[in-house]
Amino acid sequence: MTGMLGLATSCLRLLPPEAAHRLTIRLLSTGLAPAASGGDDPVLQTTLWGRTLSNPVGLAAGFDKNAEVFAVMTKLGFGLVEVGSVTPRPQAGNPRPRLFRLPEDRAVINRMGFNNLGHAAARKRLQDRQAGGALVGVNLGANKDSADRVADYVTGVAVLGPLADYVVVNISSPNTPGLQALQGKAELDDLLSRVLEARNQARESTGRAMPLVLKIAPDLTDADVEDICAAALAHKLDGLIVSNTTIARPDSLRSAHKSEAGGLSGRPLLAPSTQLLADVYRRTGGAIPLIGVGGIASGADAYAKIRAGASAVQLYTALVFAGPSLVGGIKRNLAGLLKRDGFGTIADAVGADCR
Repeated sequence: MTGMLGLATSCLRLLPPEAAHRLTIRLLSTGLAPAASGGDDPVLQTTLWGRTLSNPVGLAAGFDKNAEVFAVMTKLGFGLVEVGSVTPRPQAGNPRPRLFRLPEDRAVINRMGFNNLGHAAARKRLQDRQAGGALVGVNLGANKDSADRVADYVTGVAVLGPLADYVVVNISSPNTPGLQALQGKAELDDLLSRVLEARNQARESTGRAMPLVLKIAPDLTDADVEDICAAALAHKLDGLIVSNTTIARPDSLRSAHKSEAGGLSGRPLLAPSTQLLADVYRRTGGAIPLIGVGGIASGADAYAKIRAGASAVQLYTALVFAGPSLVGGIKRNLAGLLKRDGFGTIADAVGADCR
């Protein structure tokens, strides 16, 4: 079966990127993907927001935008799966082409623009999910033409929050004009006040914990990072996801598509996103759970994120090039690295390079 999956991954890469992604979702929705074989090494077990996870390796938002295959992805061995980004109203996104592979750089550039079917479609699918197992988070976005984007996030918390194990406020996508302005000090304070009030109201009515997490950009100034960390602590956020895609274009890029507009993800993002992760961990004193994202393609990459302060990690771009078998390999290698360095649990290794 592993060989068949590898062949399928190679064939999909012959298609245009967006067509390949859509076909992948359709194939997965038929139950094509096999369940991960065997259980996870006990050293990978960890606790996040009061829930025990068999491993800290997660699927980042962007893959399952409309909550179509989250259950299948948990069977592939992920410890957490994030759907979205989801906006209140259906949205077509930016004009095509808007997704580009950079194979020489093991990277992708996207300017999708929050294309999705909206809250109603995601809600219908999430209502049917089974409790337990991997964490399922919902990543919230705002409609491009919304007059009050903060209200879009408030609505998302109220509508989809009760159906998720955690909720992500994504204000860091570079593909919706003006969205990242919500990371400014005053704007962020207003946003967090309103979404946390909505979360607290939903939590009271449902009795569910509903952790609320903020996803930030990698292209921040030191002052921006300081303001975001201070706001996260002041508002007692449940977590930060570090980080989204970058608008930077490193000189090392070689692909013909390197100058395309949009957010860059994959291998070139590993070093800067991990550096930002460590910075956020230091500034918050390890008081807030962090999820490390950006460039993870191996157990060593995941381990570097954990040592920099991540309680869990997420990946997506590497799957484009390596296929689903990558997940098991990352977990096996991560377990070996933890044991090599004498760590008995994931929690023991979190922030080890910052202490």
